[in-house]
Amino acid sequence: MAARHVVLATLLVLAATACGGHTPMGTAGSAGVGDTLFPALGNGGYDVTHYDLDLDYVPETNRLKGSAVITARATKDLSRFDLDFTGMQVRGATVDGATAHVTRDGAELTLTPDKPIGKGRTFRTAIEYDGVPRTIEDDEGAVEGWVETDDGVAALGEPTGSTTWFPGNHHPSDKATYDITVAVPRDADGDPYDVVSNGELVAEEDRGNRVVRHWRTEEPMASYLATVAVGTFDITRTRTPDGLPVHLAVDPDEAQAAEGIEELVPEVVDWASERFGPYPFSSTGAVVDHLPGLGYALETQTKPYFDSAPDETLVVHELAHQWFGDSVTPREWKDMWLNEGFATYAEWLWQEDRGGRTAGQTFASFYDGTHPESEGIWDFPPADPPGASEVSAPPVYGRGAMTLHTVREAVGDEAFFSILRTWTERHRHGNADTAQFIALCEKISGKDLTALFTTWLREEGRPDIN
Repeated sequence: MAARHVVLATLLVLAATACGGHTPMGTAGSAGVGDTLFPALGNGGYDVTHYDLDLDYVPETNRLKGSAVITARATKDLSRFDLDFTGMQVRGATVDGATAHVTRDGAELTLTPDKPIGKGRTFRTAIEYDGVPRTIEDDEGAVEGWVETDDGVAALGEPTGSTTWFPGNHHPSDKATYDITVAVPRDADGDPYDVVSNGELVAEEDRGNRVVRHWRTEEPMASYLATVAVGTFDITRTRTPDGLPVHLAVDPDEAQAAEGIEELVPEVVDWASERFGPYPFSSTGAVVDHLPGLGYALETQTKPYFDSAPDETLVVHELAHQWFGDSVTPREWKDMWLNEGFATYAEWLWQEDRGGRTAGQTFASFYDGTHPESEGIWDFPPADPPGASEVSAPPVYGRGAMTLHTVREAVGDEAFFSILRTWTERHRHGNADTAQFIALCEKISGKDLTALFTTWLREEGRPDIN
C-alpha cells in the first residue's frame, strides 16, 4: 500500500481479543493466532496449502455465489476448527466429503467434522455461500473488502478485507497457493465483463450468456493480497526483456492518463531485480481501475491495484512490495514496517538511481519535516504500532524508510545491498519478522546494531542524529 494512499481500516470484531473455539483436552483449533494487533484474526490447528475458489458474480446486483475448497494440513488433533468469514450466508459445509456442522459467531465460522482430524493429516473443507459481500468502512470513510466500482468490483484485502469474499485462515502467517475461477455475465451491449486476478490466466470458457475465467497462483500468497477485479478493461499482454509475462488491465477512463505504464512496469521490475534480487513470481502486471475516492493503491500479488492512473513513484512503491510484503511477508501485522518501510525506501532509491534527489536528501527532508509525506512520522515507533488502526500510519512508511537509510549509512552500500538481496532470497515465499532482519544486518555487516534499531524502531519521538 502506498504511503500517500493509506487505509486506516479497523475491523473491531477481528481486532478484539479472541474467544471461543476451544474444547477440553485442547482438541479444537483456536480462534485467532494471537497477533498483537489482530488477536482474533487467523486460526490455529491447521495450515492451509491451497484455496480453490469458484465464484459467480453479477455486477448489476452485486451478488456473489461462491464455493471455496480449502486444502489444509492439521498441525494438531482437531475435533473442530475455525475459519474467518465476514458477512455472506453459508449454505453448507463438508470436510473430506462428509457433512460438517457449522456455527457462526461474528466473523468466525466453527466447523465440527463428522470425524476428528488427526495431527499431520491433509484434509479438504468445502464451503458453499452466497449473498452481497460486505464493504468494510472505517471512521474516516476509507474502505476495503468487496468494493463496487462504476462498472464492476475490486476485492481489496488489506488488512482484513479478504474475509468478506471467501472463508479461510486470513492471517499473513498462513500463505497458500490459489485457483480463482470467476463466472460473469455479459453487459447490456452483449460484451463479457473482464475478470483479472492474481497469477496467470490458465483458462477461459464462453458459456453463451456467461464467460468464465480461471486464474492460478502457484507461489504462496497471503490472503490479504488476493484480488478479483471485474469491469471493462483494456487488456495488454507483453513480456519483459527477460521473458517474464506482463498482464496489464487499464480502465478506458484512465487509458490516456496511464499512457506509458506498459513500458514502465517492465522497467521497474528489471531495476528492482538488480537491486533486490530475482523477481519472485512467474508473472507481473497491474490493474489500473477507475475508482474515484478510494484514495490508495494496493500491492495485490503479481498485479498491483491502482484506483486511477498512477505516477512513476507509486508504481515503484507497489512493485517493490512484490519482494517486500508479497514474497517476504511479515509473521505479524506489527512488523508492517518491513513492507512499507522497504517499499518507501525503494522510491528513494529509484529517484537516486535516476539522477534525482539522493536518498540522503530525501531522508533529510523527512527529518526536518519539509517533505510532503513527513507529517505524523514521529507519532509512534514504526515497529510498535499502538493499535490495529495504526497498522498503515505514517511512521510505518516514512520512519521505516529512514531506519533503512540509517542502516545503509552505518554499514556501507556493499553490505546494505547484500543484506537486501540476502533477505529476499532467504525468506522467498515465506514469513519473517523484525528480529530476523536485525540479526541478518548484524551478521552481514559484522557490527552490533542494537542501539541503532532500538532508537529508530522502538523509541518514542524524533531521534537525535547530531
